[in-house]
Amino acid sequence: MNIYLKTKINLSFSEVFKAFDENLFRALKPPLIDLEVLRFDGCEKGDEVHLQIKFGPLKQKWVSLITENANEVNESYFIDEGDKLPPPLKQWKHKHRVIKETHNTCYIVDDIYFSTNNVLLDILIYPAMYIQFWLRKPAYKKYFNS
Repeated sequence: MNIYLKTKINLSFSEVFKAFDENLFRALKPPLIDLEVLRFDGCEKGDEVHLQIKFGPLKQKWVSLITENANEVNESYFIDEGDKLPPPLKQWKHKHRVIKETHNTCYIVDDIYFSTNNVLLDILIYPAMYIQFWLRKPAYKKYFNS
């Protein structure tokens, strides 16, 4: 399943992309989920992000590897891919893009692919996954306007 969300930010794309760090990552934490960052290397190829996700009494580990990154004239991006995912997820690929619109505006694009390897289960969890990432839109705006 795919989720594609685009958020306009009133800052230069280079300023926004430079802010993709652990502080921003923590600011994007979804509500109702306790998230502990165990390791955050950064956003360049070869970096790793290790999380412990707590939802009520359940604890799950999530490990993502940064498999690609690029800094171009009008766009910067990195891709994280799930290496160890919490059930029921089996596949995860998230392309984080920052695209220049004007000198002082840009778009943050979350382009996400996930799969449980079960189409019915993918369809059932899609609304929760979508809402979780849609909530990043106001979080991005709040973070970059403060």
